[in-house]
Amino acid sequence: MGDWTAALNGYPIDWLLEEDNPSVRYFTLTGLLQKPVNDPEVVSAKRSLMMNGLIPSILAKQEAAGYWGMPEDFYVRSKYKGTVWTLILLAHLGADGSDPRIKKACEYILDYSQDRESGGFSYRRFRGAAYRDGLLPCLTGNMAWCLIRFGYLDDPRVQRSIEWITQYQRFDDGDGSPSGWPYGKHEACWGRHTCHYGVVKALKALAEIPPRKRSKPVKATIEAGAEYLLKHRIYKSSHDPEKVTMPGWLKFSFPRMWSTDALEVLGILARLGYRDERMQDAIDAVLEKQDAQGRWLNEDRYGSRYIMRVDRTGRPSRWVTYEALHTLKLLKFP
Repeated sequence: MGDWTAALNGYPIDWLLEEDNPSVRYFTLTGLLQKPVNDPEVVSAKRSLMMNGLIPSILAKQEAAGYWGMPEDFYVRSKYKGTVWTLILLAHLGADGSDPRIKKACEYILDYSQDRESGGFSYRRFRGAAYRDGLLPCLTGNMAWCLIRFGYLDDPRVQRSIEWITQYQRFDDGDGSPSGWPYGKHEACWGRHTCHYGVVKALKALAEIPPRKRSKPVKATIEAGAEYLLKHRIYKSSHDPEKVTMPGWLKFSFPRMWSTDALEVLGILARLGYRDERMQDAIDAVLEKQDAQGRWLNEDRYGSRYIMRVDRTGRPSRWVTYEALHTLKLLKFP
């Protein structure tokens, strides 16, 4: 494998290390420069991201009970400012899961969004518990991912959410929805064709599990999910490799909530150790989007709708640039 930086138009590490974005600075130090977590510069950056920038501002908006937005609706009427969306954002930003405010939010979502019987996550609460017909595959994947990042991997409740993914997540290719619960609800999620977004968020959660802790069902689900995405060359038709079926996935953004893009998918596959020729179209698409300085734009159209503005649409983005560089590094491109 060659030097992964050889395909870059520039090398914007100094830009990523600027202190006005403490989260990107921290991830650049650890993910790109590979400094150990006990390095004084890393320790300082980790402390800074909890004291400066977006994270403390978001936590200041939290209600005393641990939620944001509407207490009974985490997803629809509180979009994109409710509890599940804000937890996703905080996990992306690198918030410290040991912080009592983060723990309170995690416990709130476990108490009211998670179906206690199956382990899946619902978009709202009903009569003091999760609305069982409101369980969504992308939400379950996202919540499992958040909770694992916040240190809950060994919690039995999170283990149940992982089991939900391995039991119910679909990878069929337009063969019709299976029968029985939870299928048949929410056409976009459980309709005739497997939801691509559900696949991506399920894999995102399972990729967060250290390899030594992946059970046989988890490994089998990872293989099935990865093959599903590779069969589609990430953003194309599985039946016609020249046909782009997910053109929106070629617009890169941060943060990613229920949606995704080709860059996020490449990053997930890279973290899982995949390097398949069917990823090449997406790799080429990533490389083509860099500017003369080796930076990438944020093409997110929802930027003003989050609880806090994270980035500016249409401008060079430290977040998207970091994600692109880190993914290329993981892939050891070329």
